[in-house]
Amino acid sequence: MPGTPAPRGPRRLLAALLCATAAAGLYGCSDSGPRDPDRTGTAPSAVSPLTGLPARTGPVLAVKIDNVAAARPHTGLGAADLVYVEQVEGGATRLLAVYSSRLPDSVGPVRSARESDISLLRPFGHPALAYSGAQRALNPLLEAAPLDLVQQSSAPGAFRRSPDRPAPHNLYLRPERALAAAPDASDVRPVGFRFGAAPAGGTATTTETVRFPAARYAFTWSAADRGWRVAMDGRPAATTDGGPLTPATVVVQRVTVRPSAFRDVNGAVSPYTETTGTGTATVLRDGRAHEARWSRPDPAGGTAFTTPDGRPLAFAPGQLWIVLAPR
Repeated sequence: MPGTPAPRGPRRLLAALLCATAAAGLYGCSDSGPRDPDRTGTAPSAVSPLTGLPARTGPVLAVKIDNVAAARPHTGLGAADLVYVEQVEGGATRLLAVYSSRLPDSVGPVRSARESDISLLRPFGHPALAYSGAQRALNPLLEAAPLDLVQQSSAPGAFRRSPDRPAPHNLYLRPERALAAAPDASDVRPVGFRFGAAPAGGTATTTETVRFPAARYAFTWSAADRGWRVAMDGRPAATTDGGPLTPATVVVQRVTVRPSAFRDVNGAVSPYTETTGTGTATVLRDGRAHEARWSRPDPAGGTAFTTPDGRPLAFAPGQLWIVLAPR
C-alpha cells in the first residue's frame, strides 16, 4: 500500500507471544498472518539495496550457518540476499546469510556466533541475528550490540532439530518464527553496494579459487545460470531445497584475520576478521574478474567498492557473496 507503513513493533511483539505458546510443530507464525516470500514493507516495485532486484522491503534477518562437510548440503541458503564467508577456528569457515527480500521455510544448519559478526552487521542498523549460542565471555558483547538476538533459549519455537543428521550439525531455523521473536529488527537499508552495468575492462575468467587454511572455495562462471556455481572443498555446492548455488556476483574481499581474545570450547583461539579500513578485492560478475578496492572508514557505515582509479564498481543484480579472504 502507498504511504508510510504502520509501525510493526506492537503487532510483531503480540505475534511473538502467540508463537511462544504455539505447539512446536507449527510453522506459520508471523506478525501479519502468512508471509509472502517478499514480505511487505514498501511498494512491491522497490529495489532491494542488497540485491539490486525488485523486492518488497522488510526486516533483516542474519543467520550464522555451519559449513563443515557434515553440515552440507545446506538448506535455505539460495534464498539469501547476501552471504558472507568468514574464517573460524582451525582455519575452517562459517557462513553468515542475510535475508530480507524473501524467507525460505527453513535455514541451516545453524551454529554459534563470533565476535566478528558484531562489526560485520553494524551497517544493517538493528538486524535480527539467529545463532545457536556463543562462548560465555562473548555474550555480554552480543547483548550490548545493536542486534535482536534469536537463540533457542529465548525463542525455542523458532528452531528445530533434524533427525537426519548428528548434533551439532542438525539445528535448523524457521525464519518466520525468528522474525516474530525479533520485534525490534530494523528494515533493510543501503549498506554501500551499487548495482548496474558492469565496468569496462576486467579479465575473462572461468574459475576463481579462494583458499583458507582449512577450506577451499571455487566459483565457476555459468552462462546458462548467469551466475557463479559454487564449489566447497572440491565438491559442487547445492541446497536441499533449491539446487545449485549460483550467486550473480562474488566479491573476494581481502582482509586482516587476526587472533581475538576469545577461545572455543577446545581452547583454540577464535580469529577476528577486520572489516573496517581499506583494502583490495576481486569482483566476479558476468564471466569477468575486476580488480577493486574496498573502503569502510566508519564502523557504523557500509562498505564501498570502487575500481582502482576510484570509480564506483557496480555489482550484477542478484544474490551476492562476499568472501572475507585473508590478505
